[in-house]
Amino acid sequence: MTKPAFPLLSQLNAPSDLRALPAAQLNDVADELRQYLIETVSQMGGHFAAGLGTVELTVALHYVFDTPDDRLVWDVGHQAYPHKVLTGRRDRLQTIKLKDGLAPFPTRGESEYDTFGVGHSSTSISAALGMAIAAQRSGQKRRVVAIIGDGALSAGMAFEALNHAGSLDTDMLVILNDNDMSISENVGAFSNYFARVLSGKLYATLREGSKKVLKRMPTVWELARRSEEHMKGMVLPGTIFEEMGFNYIGPIDGHDLTALVATLKNLREMRGPQFLHVITRKGKGYAPAEADPIKWHGPGPFDHKSGVIFKEKATGPNYSQVFGQWLCDMAALDPLVVGITPAMREGSGLVEYSKKFPDRYFDVAIAEQHAVTLGAGMACEGLRPVVAIYSTFLQRAYDQLIHDVALQNLPVTFAIDRAGLVGGDGATHQGSYDLSYLRCIPNLIIMAPADENECRQMLFTAVRSEKPAAVRYPRGQGPGVAIESAMQALPIGKAQTRREGRGGLAIIAVGAMVPFCEHIAEQLDATLINLRFVKPLDEELLVRLAGSHRAIVTVEENVVAGGAGSAIAECLASHGLPLPTLHLGIPDRFIEHGSRNDCLTAAGLDVASIEGAVKRWWQVPAKAAAR
Repeated sequence: MTKPAFPLLSQLNAPSDLRALPAAQLNDVADELRQYLIETVSQMGGHFAAGLGTVELTVALHYVFDTPDDRLVWDVGHQAYPHKVLTGRRDRLQTIKLKDGLAPFPTRGESEYDTFGVGHSSTSISAALGMAIAAQRSGQKRRVVAIIGDGALSAGMAFEALNHAGSLDTDMLVILNDNDMSISENVGAFSNYFARVLSGKLYATLREGSKKVLKRMPTVWELARRSEEHMKGMVLPGTIFEEMGFNYIGPIDGHDLTALVATLKNLREMRGPQFLHVITRKGKGYAPAEADPIKWHGPGPFDHKSGVIFKEKATGPNYSQVFGQWLCDMAALDPLVVGITPAMREGSGLVEYSKKFPDRYFDVAIAEQHAVTLGAGMACEGLRPVVAIYSTFLQRAYDQLIHDVALQNLPVTFAIDRAGLVGGDGATHQGSYDLSYLRCIPNLIIMAPADENECRQMLFTAVRSEKPAAVRYPRGQGPGVAIESAMQALPIGKAQTRREGRGGLAIIAVGAMVPFCEHIAEQLDATLINLRFVKPLDEELLVRLAGSHRAIVTVEENVVAGGAGSAIAECLASHGLPLPTLHLGIPDRFIEHGSRNDCLTAAGLDVASIEGAVKRWWQVPAKAAAR
């Protein structure tokens, strides 16, 4: 009989199976789990380095806590692949991000062990505090743990939650997965010892007992309190958390299972808000990922033996690269141009810019609100800030967009990447809403390019407009249009007629949907309009179309509700020119993960679906006109 490749891991179908093992076998479980992740993710790609860094922490958490009754709340699902493996989803891990496969992040509908859905960062402490308060009010003894890391503690929301949690006497544990540094053997050993001491019952008893006695002597009590804080502060970075009301423990080596289990067992019995600082290494156990965790954050399929990532052959630059090259060219042309990103340098195409213009590059970490208002402040003083941000992340800075930029009519340019359907990252990352939430804001110019060259020219137009302006473009490559090195501003608010038809139908397409509509326009002898500007609209053209066509179809990679199609209908109605109109866009439901093509098909926005929908609908107005 062949011995299974993962003899321990193959027997673990739930955390209860893990808890039945002797502690002496946990390191073997961790070794198998890490190797399983390496071999499985290499086949299909996915978030990689962060998960390798949380293997021991995940094993320890499920070993010590009675999950799912005890609640584990993960922050930024990049670190949760080991959690999925240990909670009954091991044999489906190779389906992650695929259509009908495992979700890329913890998802409540997928498993009872996924206590809170994540995708956007820095939500874990708020959610965990809410769960802890609910448990306390209902008299339940369950424990609640928030695991935050991967840069998520840089967001203001995390500190808002810490500030609130520390003011309450609620039982919860916050674990900081600090994977931004390595830890030397000597420091690690000392830190582990100190963490075990600080979390032990003897220390806790002495600490609480001495408080009761010393509080009767105010002067002595204050001296003792300050001495304890200063003693911790000399060797620990935890004074800030102590000041916020947490009992700080750590730092502890996050790859030492013995220390982790001992410390977590102690913390499980402690009352009130606790904070455990764990130091891990991204990519732990896989040399290429340890050497370059950024490259290995979310690789595609790779050869796990050689460390070679398989690259799809690109026929041209993707939209992020188009933006990155434009920003370098624009910065060379105009010394007032500066670039801002909320922790998305690689994803937004800013690597080359950050090297060429380091003094004009500002990565503000996961702090979207700050990124927008920082740009507003720069614009007040004459700079021309360009905020490179994903559509899904701009949602987090909506108040700043309205109050700090648009209300003051400040010339901030928003380069909105991943607009529309993004694919594998699923519902939390689809850029489905930006046209709807942007077009209701006064003073804002909104553009959507149909191809790569138009993207470059629109970005130039935005900076030269002297107004708040947004250019939204999709993930991936465009239709392959040659990019002109020269930059020219487009006339604001003017659409482009791609085809003049004689069949009575006008198709108005937005951005990436323009090439999708070319074939159907030819088939039906329809007029094809590249809208270009969602705000301001080309009202003159729309009025002319209404006078010369019997019906209109609008096509956009945005939700139908409140999108560009709605803007066009409102415009025509205001002129007393209502026409039969079909609005095609993302339907009123969340589009789940899969390839980008899978997502487009699910939304009815692939070429075949658009053609089918238009032809079926057009038969009705065409027959009515014939009668």
